[in-house]
Amino acid sequence: MAVPYTNCFQLPKVNPKCHIFSSSGGLSTGVSPAHCCLKTSPPVMHLEAKVSQVDPLLDSVKWDDRGLAVAIAQNVDTGAVLMQGFVNKEALLKTITSKQATFYSRSRSTLWTKGETSMNFINVSDVFLDCDRDSIIYLGKPDGPTCHTGAETCYYTSVDDIINDSPVDGSKLALTTLYALESTISKRKEELSENPDSKPSWTKRLLLDEKLLCSKIREEADELCRTLEENEDQTRTASEMADVLYHAMVLLALKGVKVEDVLQVLRLRFAQSGVEEKKSRKS
Repeated sequence: MAVPYTNCFQLPKVNPKCHIFSSSGGLSTGVSPAHCCLKTSPPVMHLEAKVSQVDPLLDSVKWDDRGLAVAIAQNVDTGAVLMQGFVNKEALLKTITSKQATFYSRSRSTLWTKGETSMNFINVSDVFLDCDRDSIIYLGKPDGPTCHTGAETCYYTSVDDIINDSPVDGSKLALTTLYALESTISKRKEELSENPDSKPSWTKRLLLDEKLLCSKIREEADELCRTLEENEDQTRTASEMADVLYHAMVLLALKGVKVEDVLQVLRLRFAQSGVEEKKSRKS
């Protein structure tokens, strides 16, 4: 669960009738964008970006001599680093008010919102500043592929591949452990349809036998519970939980459900009481 950091704020509600940017991408004159567009939201765990806080926050960023800072967009559910760009005060403010990742183009000297051409917007839910306040993270949910090549993220070129003269594969993303496992399971599933006589593996066996898969999930879940009931050590608990995750992810692959989908469901439940959530299922 998220915790309140002083360098983090949840994006506020905005007035959709308020237009604070001119057609050139700059700030309109005669109006304070922060005072015009920001509304106070109900109390949440994050530091609220209230009217009185926005201008000082923008001033607190350590902009370089060109008035820019690095901004990285990150998937709120998978943790994947989607892209990097540069922002100035106006770009950061527009991101806060529009809740869409906005950057500053150094070549065109203008603001640009990711997705304004492709419609693959990055919908920002949180913005983080680093400890030195000279770089920024846009934490959000992308509407589609982020890279202009059509890849999910802009980071698919492995240094190891470059050194070994391996071809660059746009589908080879910088994956964390959980998603690397998901990718491996997905490949095993593809191998079954492409070459049924391919080398057997435990994952393929589970994919081919639903009854075996379900029995293993129940078995591993029971063993996980026993680590608590029998007061086994933490290493054992971690090991059994790894077994539960692996077998459950094989089931997800069979059902065509991504881990990202599961994490999104969990994220959307953060602001909801567990009791209320269970009641809503019955209705």
